[in-house]
Amino acid sequence: MALAAAACGSSTGVPATTAGAPHPDATAPPSPFVQTVIPDTPVGGQLAWLLQATAQLPIPTATVDAHFAPSFLAQADPAKINTALTQLAGDGSPTFVGLLPGSPLASPSTSLHAVVTFGTTTVTASLALDASGRIAGLLFSPYVPATLDSWTAVDGALAGVAPVVGLVAARIGPSGTCASVHGLDASVARPTGSMFKLFVLGAVATRIATGSVHWDQELTLTDALRSAGSGTLRLSPAGTRITVRQAADLMISQSDNTAADLLIDLVGRSTVEDRVRAWSDSAARDQPFLTTRELFVLKEVDYPALATTYAALGPSARAAYLASTVDPQSPPPGAGDWTAPRAIDSVEWFASPDDLCRAFAGLAGQQRQTVLAPIASALSINQGGLGLDPRRWTTVWFKGGSEPGVLTLGYLARRSDGTSDVVVAMAEDPSAPLHGTATLRMQSVVKSAFGLLG
Repeated sequence: MALAAAACGSSTGVPATTAGAPHPDATAPPSPFVQTVIPDTPVGGQLAWLLQATAQLPIPTATVDAHFAPSFLAQADPAKINTALTQLAGDGSPTFVGLLPGSPLASPSTSLHAVVTFGTTTVTASLALDASGRIAGLLFSPYVPATLDSWTAVDGALAGVAPVVGLVAARIGPSGTCASVHGLDASVARPTGSMFKLFVLGAVATRIATGSVHWDQELTLTDALRSAGSGTLRLSPAGTRITVRQAADLMISQSDNTAADLLIDLVGRSTVEDRVRAWSDSAARDQPFLTTRELFVLKEVDYPALATTYAALGPSARAAYLASTVDPQSPPPGAGDWTAPRAIDSVEWFASPDDLCRAFAGLAGQQRQTVLAPIASALSINQGGLGLDPRRWTTVWFKGGSEPGVLTLGYLARRSDGTSDVVVAMAEDPSAPLHGTATLRMQSVVKSAFGLLG
């Protein structure tokens, strides 16, 4: 989870805890921390305040305004900040563990990187202050413990995220194929959430390669193509025009659902289905290939009646049902706000970790064509907050997906020698939403997997 924010730097005087500090033992490994108490600096004071405030949520708006800089609040208002902190605090109250290298210990210090636990979840909290001492940057990212030093440990940590999980860690060599190094039920198809958009991007690239579609070609937003959920394009007025490249960038970097549906409409459902068949062994489960608008209607309008009827039909009958019953409907205001899993085993997009690795490999092959180079740009705008070592991996692609009960994270990281590593992790729980810290826990697993890939 990331917050991009800013705040006022007066110390609250909250005593730092030393939970997690290593026991003095001559045989123990060196501590990863430069200090196990919060530093007596302005940024240390802000960290102490933040930990205390997170233990007593929600933080009043006036208090948020006093501690966070305007530049931060322009991107994340007090409600969003409280929501993000509430998700983290779901595992337990925060406890400071230690300060990581690269964190100045003396004033004037305006930034730090601290390890913090929330119950069983361990994260790195990175803070930066503006000139007035308010929080201008706040990022929570996975802290990878040294115990995840084997594939057995990785599998065990992933199994703690959800009842049903899958993983592939693979290398893409010169042949462009995924060579699995390690897998956990890697061939089993699961709900992908928005990772299906990799297949849409591949379908768009296919049409661009033939010359029938162009990156600078304009698309027009209509109310019939307006979707719900993630992304900002849905808020634009009908008649708004964007280029294919802009839509692709939004679809991948912001997971913009309306942009995805505009692109599916442009290339045609059958083109996307062809691309799924080319890359996925699970393509039969995506017939017909849903638009995001259709999924929202099935899960929001008269639920569960429409979804149950749709799930019981065969592929051809489903297509007819979409045309006659689902497509004429519009997602209601607030669509996508359900909190419990809804038909994630029947009304979704499906692929296995192996399938998604092949999608990354396929896109990597496509972008080698000069005309398809924008693929790489779209996939690297949002690098997914993993924090891989840039000395080892020079380029990072990311796409994830989620809905209640579903979480997928996929990364391709390119090495300086031209090979690439891919890690895809998938988790699902059809009976309950995944915990608010599931993303951070899964990121920790994925980062460990990259470390094991060497």
